[in-house]
Amino acid sequence: MPVLPLLADLAAPGLRPTAELLAEGRSQARDWRVGGNRFLEEANVASEAEYKRRAVTAGRIMQHAHIGFRSVERTCEAIAEVHRACAEAGATIDRFGVTLDWSMGYPAALRAERPRGTGIVLGGPEDFGRITNAAPAAAHFGDFMMGLPGAVENTRAALAAGATAIGNLGQYFTFRLPYWDDDVATTEATLIALGLIAAQDVEVLVHSNLDDGFAGLFADTSSALGMVLVEKYVVEELVGARLSHCYGHHFTAPLLRLAFHRALATVSDTPGTMIFGNTVSYRAGPAGNYASLASYLQADIWALLRDGTGHAINPVPVTENERIPDVDEIIAAQLFAARMIEHAFAARDVLDWEKVDAVSSKLVEGGRRFAQNLLAGLAEHGVDVSDAGALLIALRRIGPQRLEAQFGAGSLDATGWGGRRALVLAEWVEELEAAAGAWVARLDAGLVARIAARQLKACVATTDVHQHGKALVERGLAKLGVEIADGGVSVDPERLVETAADQSADLIAISTYNGIALRYATDVIRCLERAGLAIPVSIGGRLNQIPDDSNSGLPVDVTAEIRALGVIPCASLDSLVPLLERLAGTPHPKHAASG
Repeated sequence: MPVLPLLADLAAPGLRPTAELLAEGRSQARDWRVGGNRFLEEANVASEAEYKRRAVTAGRIMQHAHIGFRSVERTCEAIAEVHRACAEAGATIDRFGVTLDWSMGYPAALRAERPRGTGIVLGGPEDFGRITNAAPAAAHFGDFMMGLPGAVENTRAALAAGATAIGNLGQYFTFRLPYWDDDVATTEATLIALGLIAAQDVEVLVHSNLDDGFAGLFADTSSALGMVLVEKYVVEELVGARLSHCYGHHFTAPLLRLAFHRALATVSDTPGTMIFGNTVSYRAGPAGNYASLASYLQADIWALLRDGTGHAINPVPVTENERIPDVDEIIAAQLFAARMIEHAFAARDVLDWEKVDAVSSKLVEGGRRFAQNLLAGLAEHGVDVSDAGALLIALRRIGPQRLEAQFGAGSLDATGWGGRRALVLAEWVEELEAAAGAWVARLDAGLVARIAARQLKACVATTDVHQHGKALVERGLAKLGVEIADGGVSVDPERLVETAADQSADLIAISTYNGIALRYATDVIRCLERAGLAIPVSIGGRLNQIPDDSNSGLPVDVTAEIRALGVIPCASLDSLVPLLERLAGTPHPKHAASG
């Protein structure tokens, strides 16, 4: 096996010894234990894992609801109202997730001075306890908890409030907080938190959302399953905790959702957290989105009826692609799901499980090969793969594209995404390739030729961890002959402008998701002005933001404000066409602003 190209900083000599970090976490467990809450007391269980196993034994499908309000008070009220209304209608909501703010990923002492997103900011155990006691359902604290520099404080508070599913380890591998580049401190905090969890006297699930980690960026879905095995090796074998996986954001086809669940059940016996809704399929209005909701729920329910993994289903409200759903919309989605469960028992016999199992077998075979290749290859490269800290930071620094290119199960193929022929091509790759190709095919042939002849260069970046929008822009522009300069992921505006200047980019294209569109666009324009540059800027994705004087905590559309800055708001790739046409018809622009 060829060895990875040398990375001078792969070894991370500044990282404290893993044994010392895990021991520090275990010592903190003397003072920080799993506390009580309404769910644990009324369900008469020691942990959510115990509750999940009971439900599986009873043959019951569990339901997960997610609350996305910024206000703690409104969130607690919504949890209580959703649980009560669904119970009165005969549906049980077993667990609730809340949208925590990304600023909670920072160490507690730094949060007040860091930029905020659109989520809730919780302080100590009392704040967490308000959530865990809002209803007799399990509280799930996922994003911006584990895998970030604030992991220790967050984990202690969640445990004290009685939470027994804490994530999101997947974010360790991919998420970068604004203006934070200390991956050594991030790794140390993660290991201490893992040691704290492992030392609890009840089973606490370390939650990892695969779609938020490397698995959501691999071109081969078998690599995603391989990452399950690698993460389980780190958390369960090297640390001694229990790892629970979530997936589903980017799984559209029912066959693949069924097959991936079957493969996951084959390689893991830890109860799952939830199967997330396929939010990328919500592209219509509420009526049309109900079809997508039914499609993925049907597959997930059938999968759970066959293999009781303990995952809860997650019916995402059909307004999710437009705005933060309100309480009545959350209730409607949950009741819809409960009715789908009733129908699923009678309909499951229509499935051709042989087709599902054929794809599942490919995933398991390829996943095991990927995990084996990766661990053997890193060991060959000098990484101590028996050391959780050394392995974690090496994986983070290498990144998903290089890992898959080096260790993927598919045969080498220079034309394939990631340089290999996928055993089971990831759906996001198929969808982005098709979308980019269709876009270019619609354009005037003469314009395409002029753009290609112009030899433009675009600096493409994201404001946050979500990279598929960036990939679509890069693929579409590349098909027009535009050279791509990688502006980065979760990149700070100053660094993006610096990269664009260094690369002599003709345009900057930004993909955003987390409700900071106007603030980020404003900062980019300020950085360009300070640098004396006149590079045109476009931004696409979810162009919304919470106003500073908001009473509701809900984001509003800021497209008009972005346009007023001189930035091009992009609802689709078509919005880039006038800019490309202008650039293709002019001499090479001088980026230094005149006067």
